Amino acid sequence: MKLTRILTKKLTSFWLLSLTIVAFVFLLCAMMSFLQLTYKFQQQKVTELETMLANQYHSGSNWELESWLPPMLIAYNAASFKLWHHDKLLFEYKGNIATENLVRYQSSLKSNPEFRMELELPQPFSQHRPGWYEVLIILLGVGAVLAFVRFGYLWYSRQLEGIEELAQRSRLILLGEHEKALAMPGKGKPRLINRALSRLLEELADAQKERARFDKFIRSNTFLDPDTRIGNRLFLKNRLDALSNEQGMIAHGVLYLLELEDLDLLQQKLGDSLTLELLRQNVNGISQILQSQPNSFFARRSHNQFAIVVTQISLAEADQLAIRLLKVCQSQVLPKLDNADNFYHLGGAYFKVGDGHQQLLEEAEMALRAAQLQGINTWFMYDKGAVDQEFAKGSVRWRSFLEMALVNKRFLAYTQPVMDCDGKLHHREVFTRARDPEGNLVRATLFLPMAVKCGLMPQIERQTLERVLFELLPSEPDKKVCFSINLSLDSLMSRAFIRWLRTTLLEYRDLTGRLIFEVSEDIAAPNQEKIASRLQMIRKMGARLCVDHVGQQVISTQYIQDTGFQLIKLHRSIVRQIHLRPENQLFVRSLIGGLYRTEVQVCAEGVELFEEWQTLRILGVSAAQGSWFSEPMPATA
Repeated sequence: MKLTRILTKKLTSFWLLSLTIVAFVFLLCAMMSFLQLTYKFQQQKVTELETMLANQYHSGSNWELESWLPPMLIAYNAASFKLWHHDKLLFEYKGNIATENLVRYQSSLKSNPEFRMELELPQPFSQHRPGWYEVLIILLGVGAVLAFVRFGYLWYSRQLEGIEELAQRSRLILLGEHEKALAMPGKGKPRLINRALSRLLEELADAQKERARFDKFIRSNTFLDPDTRIGNRLFLKNRLDALSNEQGMIAHGVLYLLELEDLDLLQQKLGDSLTLELLRQNVNGISQILQSQPNSFFARRSHNQFAIVVTQISLAEADQLAIRLLKVCQSQVLPKLDNADNFYHLGGAYFKVGDGHQQLLEEAEMALRAAQLQGINTWFMYDKGAVDQEFAKGSVRWRSFLEMALVNKRFLAYTQPVMDCDGKLHHREVFTRARDPEGNLVRATLFLPMAVKCGLMPQIERQTLERVLFELLPSEPDKKVCFSINLSLDSLMSRAFIRWLRTTLLEYRDLTGRLIFEVSEDIAAPNQEKIASRLQMIRKMGARLCVDHVGQQVISTQYIQDTGFQLIKLHRSIVRQIHLRPENQLFVRSLIGGLYRTEVQVCAEGVELFEEWQTLRILGVSAAQGSWFSEPMPATA
């Protein structure tokens, strides 16, 4: 039986060695005892000869030694014999034994000390050789011993395999791979310990799930409206802060305020349960429409007012979206309400890069008041007429621009450092910029949504990854520096892209360990089952996985451990002014506590102030990136 496990091999080897030593000592002692017994038997024969000489002497004066002593000596197989009386030689005998290994016995007769004899006999085994019968008996004995030793060795090895399985499960537990340890109960022995390990692992898995549920409960009570289960006013404030900086909004889009007129009166007539059911129907209808808008969020601003923010949308699309939102609200039945035609009012404010979010809220409220003044269910858009022309590019024009940028390789790589708590470089995140024919840089916030609509994300991310593998990684003087690249859902679901990625990572195995692939939380959590196998392939190739924009949505964080992410990045809405927001600090504490005893590192995005970074370090965040450390810089090979 071939044993490959270290513990079993050591124990069985020690057992076999000790058994072999015991058998050897036993055989040696038996042989020495047999030889000693043989020599003693020969000594006894010499003593009998002395007794016969003494008796013969006392029986008469004439011994007649020549008549009876030579046959006796021949029977003894003696080589020589001499008998002295004082110094006089009385009798001498020479046998025909031709051997050099003789045993000489010299002694005096006990009853007559004046007589002295000398007898030479051959060694007990010098004249005899074992025959085939004796050899067969010895071989059978040795074979029986070896057979029993072999049987004991195999039996002992099988018994130790149970201990080895326990050791294997224990090793997996120490490595943090609890799911693998739970999935291989095996036949570990002692079985009581094996069953105890299984029960503890099951309870630990339940505890981790419960911790994830508790973490979601904390975030739900902090950022969610308890009635409609959408974002509350605090959630809206965080998300608007994340979409802006000191210079204003960082993207273009539209903010809608939806107000339900006389909701209190309706609640008095219908009761709390029917009113809540009406609210949930409206929320579900609006949420279904917003599913087609990936860069959007929905929150309850007050008792009867809701806020909807959609980014990366043109003014014409914003008008069409307002019509759809109002239409889905009007489709809800309003029983026992006289002013059903004047119940829903929608006001929107279109914003561009640089607009302040406080001013944006004021403009949206003015648009809402303008809609209410009309006295019917309607909407009104506040438009300053300052929409940048590049926002209004059509899909055909954008496709042409992106395809030309791919052909001419006009996508540029920018990198931003991610620093750890000791001020050392943790890794660099790669961002993409595009250069138009006039030489101007186009922001990723502009072309990425259009690239998603045109289905060009796999080609863009493939070109970015090639730039990192072929230029940035080989040219980096510090060979330990890692680069992180973002992957979209389109790329992860593209079979052609995954096949190319697998082939490329195999070809550049020496560089794969320095790659980190980032996936947004709004992609990883809802599509966990779809992308799990692809992410697992990336991990097996040696690259690391990161999930970013964590905290943007109120969902359970159990997917982080289930999918095998090794790094997470907090969304800037959680990080922004965290030193002034205890509720955000509570969320970070809960998140880090849920990842306790795991190898998942927590990083932060969008750190702009020293106070933010200091607070994050106190909370246990491992690394961070943002303008406080460095702005994204062009990557140079």
